[in-house]
Amino acid sequence: MVQIPNTPTSADVARLAGVSRATVSYVLNNTSAVRISEPTRRRVHEAARELGYVPHAAARSLRAGHSRMVLMPAPAIPVGPLYSGFLNELQWALGRLDYTVVQYGTVGLLGDEAARAWAELRPVAVLVPGAELGPQGVRVLKRSGARAVVTLGPERVDGAHALLMDHDTVGRCAAAHLYEGGRRRIGVVVPEESGLEAYSRPRLAGVRQALSGTDAAVTELPLAYTEESAARLAAGWRESGLDAVFAYNDEYAMLLMRALQDEGLRVPEDVALIGADDLMLGRLLRPRLSTVHIELPSGRDLAELVDRAVRDPGGEPEVHKVLGASVVRRESS
Repeated sequence: MVQIPNTPTSADVARLAGVSRATVSYVLNNTSAVRISEPTRRRVHEAARELGYVPHAAARSLRAGHSRMVLMPAPAIPVGPLYSGFLNELQWALGRLDYTVVQYGTVGLLGDEAARAWAELRPVAVLVPGAELGPQGVRVLKRSGARAVVTLGPERVDGAHALLMDHDTVGRCAAAHLYEGGRRRIGVVVPEESGLEAYSRPRLAGVRQALSGTDAAVTELPLAYTEESAARLAAGWRESGLDAVFAYNDEYAMLLMRALQDEGLRVPEDVALIGADDLMLGRLLRPRLSTVHIELPSGRDLAELVDRAVRDPGGEPEVHKVLGASVVRRESS
């Protein structure tokens, strides 16, 4: 018969380290209110590693009155390298503050229904990208114990902290660049993939704002992220009369550039082209891809916002405008 080993407890760690159970709790929970000497901390950590002891998150939540879980809905669409890098920095920064980041799949769940599903996990904070949450959803989360709800998108939501991401600026930068280069018949790629509307529509609106009152014409160009869709768009390009295109981001720009070149169109002589996100791959193309460089908020700053909100759940929601944008001029435009 196989003997199942007993699960090590904090009392076992305390005995091995020669300290009290309270000291073990202070050390392993990173409690800052009690001063523990560095040699004692090392002994506790070494004993915990030797025994294979891991603190019990649920028990710690009961003692603290709340969990240390920060929930982020898993993206319903593939995220690019720019956003992935931001998420990695955010998760690292939250981990340094002793929070656990959990991504929750929400395929098929929208609005208040999604908020109720998130609330079942009793997170201490929820970070919601895009426009996936309304005021009722914020109330549901707070009633379930969430001390901080932070939205990342173009508009604020009542009751939530907000990082307002102005994607109009990205479109305005791209349009101004193309116009200053003498282009007057400008296409704007609008991805057909579901979930990107929160980003693509403001970028299109930014182009229209920048060119309003000028002699330039703007044409909306629906495009799926497939070679076939790009080939169809490129095949009718000469008839369209367009002499420039803002391709939403670098990935769609690279897809379209290849299709245009396959049709015998020269970039930038026949078509000036600019993307957004400033991906490394765009610099490796020939011609090198012009782009809009986007400054996302610091993951560390957002983690500190979450921590402030958790510590002071009754405070006024903070609202920060973020997302700087600037053109990186290269050979494609």
